[in-house]
Amino acid sequence: MPSTGRRPKIVVSGDGKGLVCQAGGLMLIETLRVSGMGKGLSEELKAWRLPRALHDPGKILTNLAVMLALGGDCLADVAVLRSSPEIFGPVASDPTISRLVSALAAAGPKAVRAIRAAWADLRRAGAGVPPAGPGPVRSRP
Repeated sequence: MPSTGRRPKIVVSGDGKGLVCQAGGLMLIETLRVSGMGKGLSEELKAWRLPRALHDPGKILTNLAVMLALGGDCLADVAVLRSSPEIFGPVASDPTISRLVSALAAAGPKAVRAIRAAWADLRRAGAGVPPAGPGPVRSRP
């Protein structure tokens, strides 16, 4: 299952039709898709995907990042993405997301290395990704 699928074409108009209150989230999803970061996360986190899982760990982390960017501050806020499947596609349930977060936390440095490896792959590919910051949270220079 691909981590992100094709989304509707983004069109800017002033006619008030087809308004989407989460358009910023769609822009983030498209940026991840175009840059290859979504695929990179999926590849690096495949060790945390259970054999019969429906949701990809890379897509789950992408959804969490978008939820935070849209102003969410707790796991339940991912429901905003879930309420717009035409924009964000399928979004994992809260228990599924919680299990992944717990598994990544239990893996500790191994999970952090996997996520950083996805960034490193993008930098090597010339995707314009800035260098990693000094700590677990990336900082822009």
